[in-house]
Amino acid sequence: MAALVLAAAPGARAAPLEAYGRLPAIEARALSPDGAMMASTLTDGEDRTIVVQSLTDGKLVAILRAGQVKVRSIQWAGLDHLILVATTTAVAREVTAPRTEWAMAYDLNLRTRGMRRLLESQMPSDVAGMNVISGEPEVRIVGGRPFVFLESYHFVSERAQQGLFKVDLTTGWVTLEERGFSGTYDYALGPDGEAVAQAEFGHMTGRWRLYVKDGGWRTAKDVAAAAEPEVSVATTSLLGLGRDPSSILVSQSVAGRFVLREVALKDGAWGEPLAVEEGASPIWLPGRYTLAGVYSRVGDKARYHYFDPQDQARWDAIVKSFPGQEVRRVSGSDDGRKVLVLVDSPTLGPAYAMIDTETGHSNPMGEVYLDLKEGDVGPVQPLIYKARDGLELHGYLTIPHGREAKNLPLVVLPHGGPASRDIPGFDWWAQGLASRGYAVLQVNFRGSSGYGWDFLKSGFGEFGRKMQTDLSDGVRFLASRGTIDPQRVCIIGGDYGGYAALAGAALDRGVYRCAASVAGPSDLGRMLDWEHRHHGRAIMRYWTRFMGAENADDPILKAISPVEHAAEVDIPILLIHGKDDTVVPLAQSKVMADALKKAGKPVELLVLKGEDHWLSRGDTRLEMLTAVVAFLEKNNPP
Repeated sequence: MAALVLAAAPGARAAPLEAYGRLPAIEARALSPDGAMMASTLTDGEDRTIVVQSLTDGKLVAILRAGQVKVRSIQWAGLDHLILVATTTAVAREVTAPRTEWAMAYDLNLRTRGMRRLLESQMPSDVAGMNVISGEPEVRIVGGRPFVFLESYHFVSERAQQGLFKVDLTTGWVTLEERGFSGTYDYALGPDGEAVAQAEFGHMTGRWRLYVKDGGWRTAKDVAAAAEPEVSVATTSLLGLGRDPSSILVSQSVAGRFVLREVALKDGAWGEPLAVEEGASPIWLPGRYTLAGVYSRVGDKARYHYFDPQDQARWDAIVKSFPGQEVRRVSGSDDGRKVLVLVDSPTLGPAYAMIDTETGHSNPMGEVYLDLKEGDVGPVQPLIYKARDGLELHGYLTIPHGREAKNLPLVVLPHGGPASRDIPGFDWWAQGLASRGYAVLQVNFRGSSGYGWDFLKSGFGEFGRKMQTDLSDGVRFLASRGTIDPQRVCIIGGDYGGYAALAGAALDRGVYRCAASVAGPSDLGRMLDWEHRHHGRAIMRYWTRFMGAENADDPILKAISPVEHAAEVDIPILLIHGKDDTVVPLAQSKVMADALKKAGKPVELLVLKGEDHWLSRGDTRLEMLTAVVAFLEKNNPP
């Protein structure tokens, strides 16, 4: 009996998989401009509810039950309106467009408790438009009244053209402020919401143009994409105003790095880069429309750099009050006194806190994962090791809580992208696997972002090659230290990580006992052809660089496509794919399943009904995690 009790104890202490796999209790939060109310997207693990609560007396101001609606963002527009953005996977009616994830904006009126979809009512009679939006809504308070500005599509000679719409939230009236040009895809707005710049890319001409408002529209830059091969002009974004209203902030991919630069509205002059780190993004503060600072991540460290010394001092004081924890700014009041942050605790996971910057007082505002207690979160250790060619690699190892880091079964969990990265802190997928007794290795393999241009560039041409062996080199490193049992290793991942799982089974054999791919590509030639048809030439350079291919017909793709090596697979494979995936089509998992079955190899295919690429639904997200754990426990018992 004593032996049975001891054997059962670790499993009995672990939280159920639902605590990790269902949607978090809090998905988003936003503080009202006066700091007196909090808007939240809450879930019961599956259904979503929008809740607005008074922070003064705790009373509920409004409740909206959204159910299965995929609410992506919430923001305040004055004190009486909450703007929601939700997406749905669909084919647009009466429009020639691929099945995709369409976004729509809604206004929740807190005075009337009414809810309406913007761009649907009171549209000008001479405008034929769509009710979907492109990008995030922008809010402006003009003359004391709230307005929302939306980039959306209207039709000119039966062709969709991106314009700028203005919605008066007081009257509900919609006006088309800017009609745009034939290739317009982005706008930058001034403090009053007037468009001050727009970007255009001609897919037929291959030319990129930046226009600035000078009475009418004046061309500030006109270049041929082919003339600047290291500049991805097709992915240039207008982010907003620069440090003052006389300039705009532009994000542009230069030699593979996203660079933030200011462009003068007066003469179109381009300033020196403000930031060149991968993942650098602007910091906007409530009540201000100019750039306040730049956020970036260098290695394991998140960096908030504010231009105003007072803003920097406030932020530094906030971070200092949470030693040993990562702090992320979420929202704040217009006067800067109240700041809402998300704090990632290494023992409890993420939770919200409200900071009063004048008093320095901090109030807890809710844990993101309510059912996780201390002991349900495994410790995360940073790792540094060298690949076989000597390149230094960084990663993270999650250890099951209460277990010695010795002779453990391992799951390799590569990130998506591939030009993305894992970061230290709570990861629901890694923690869910660790709670079942597995160590989990997450590697920022070559080609990952956040470690400089040279490191990212080292991944070019290494799809399925050194990017893959970087993972198995991590397995060997942990085995050499005695941390893991090299005979008990599996590989699991989503997106590019799903490809890496299949490549681990088909191309880098002898390392893993099993592999599970969630929405991973398997036939790279077919994938590139699909990308070209659905997203055009702009995206192709990204993929061909990493794959080392010239185009979708390049014979080299067969050498690194797992589907072409199905007969060589000698371990069980689990394929999981959302039926509504519009990023990596379901066909990628189906062709792999068919190839494995034809070769007589053990394979399971699980199609998640109603699920997209991002596992946005609570029931299917949990279904994925449950299936993965069952697969692991069958083929690599912990």
